[in-house]
Amino acid sequence: MKGADMGIVGLGVMGQMLALNMERNGFHVAGYDVDDKKVADINRRYADRNVEAFSDLGAFLAALNEPRRIMMMVPAGKPVDVVIEQLKGELTIGDLLIDGGNSHYRDTERRTAMLEAMGLHYIGTGVSGGEYGALWGPAIMPGGPREAWELIKPVFEAVAAKVDGEPCVTYIGPRGAGHYVKMVHNGIEYAIMQLIAEAYDVLHRGVGLSATQLHVVFSEWNAAELSSYLVEITADILGRVDEEAGQPLVDLILDEAKQKGTGKWASQDALDLGAAIPTINTAVDARIISAYKNERVAASKVLPGPEPRYEGDVELFVNHVREALFAASLCAYAQGFSILRTASAEYGYDLHYADIAKIWRGGCIIRAAVLEDIRAAFVANSDLDNLLMDANVGGMVAARHEGMRRVVSYAAANGIPMPALFSALAYYDGYRSARLPANLTQAQRDYFGAHTYRRVDKEGTYHTEWQEMDQPPKR
Repeated sequence: MKGADMGIVGLGVMGQMLALNMERNGFHVAGYDVDDKKVADINRRYADRNVEAFSDLGAFLAALNEPRRIMMMVPAGKPVDVVIEQLKGELTIGDLLIDGGNSHYRDTERRTAMLEAMGLHYIGTGVSGGEYGALWGPAIMPGGPREAWELIKPVFEAVAAKVDGEPCVTYIGPRGAGHYVKMVHNGIEYAIMQLIAEAYDVLHRGVGLSATQLHVVFSEWNAAELSSYLVEITADILGRVDEEAGQPLVDLILDEAKQKGTGKWASQDALDLGAAIPTINTAVDARIISAYKNERVAASKVLPGPEPRYEGDVELFVNHVREALFAASLCAYAQGFSILRTASAEYGYDLHYADIAKIWRGGCIIRAAVLEDIRAAFVANSDLDNLLMDANVGGMVAARHEGMRRVVSYAAANGIPMPALFSALAYYDGYRSARLPANLTQAQRDYFGAHTYRRVDKEGTYHTEWQEMDQPPKR
């Protein structure tokens, strides 16, 4: 029977939670999944709600009002193409397909072109917030044609998270823009998670604070300038005791962090674009090296290094770590918006950074109080080259760079790896350096490859004959 406002293909956890969110906000939802048992279970559990599941594709499509609005919640990659192949021949001109998974933006660009040629609308949509966010309000990043956005706008604005009454969704840009912004969101997420892990490590291993003590520290941080979802859940994690072992659960979890690839995609694209995002790159590397568990255990028995030993004022050092984490997180945000700026120009996305910061304030994994300052920075200057050049944001980092230096110095002296914090400080120092040693690097390139160089004292491009070509190599 017709009457469904929205269709959802893929009734896993995220698909189900979004369906319930839409239904709670007044929309009739039809769902489709190939798993008969899952479909039957959904129909049994939600029999009293405007949610109906189907395992027959024809019945599912017949239940949707036209133009059909269908959101795919399936794993990225080939599964999306399989679903599109199943659906495209059954849809009619003007219908809308939405990919709500973590698809690579280049796949979204390809699918958009194919479906637009058939008269079908396609929106690649980043959704952030996990299953809880999907149910109660995620941040949503849709990219595609504007007319397609208008078809789904009422639904997305209703189900998105709200901050100060504003929905955490906006039109991002054409083609793959939505998935690109979600990719960068995840890159920033990698960086901040790694920075938090390093703050935990230097205070736990380096200073000797227990998980219980760190639960208090992170709870206090979350009540002040570091207020954010990731700091909040870190405090919760550190306070959880395993009932069976009677120990903090975090101490029992294997030190191996996995990844699905979205952070890596951001690093790869940044290299292609020539955008510097060292803290994001380092966070990806840190997850990779965490997987070398057996190698690390073996290396710990043969490679020498200092044993951490802190003898100073613990409260003062905790404050330095707080300052370092806040400043380094701002550097990670600056790097993320820097690659967005570069990509917007390269790919013709026409991104609006204040709007992106606004929708990241709620629902998503990197939501944080400081995003209001970031939004204000881009409202004041939409052409801002780098967030660090905003007087307020840059000033907050400048006021805390000494904290970064003290923590980095202690970590280096005591053999505690803090690669993300090191890279954030180096990014800050590199960006504020009027002169870098790249002059020597370029001279080396000219020496061995005749790549030329420019001079500081006059215009033009130059090459020096650094060695006599008729002379044999020096030994």
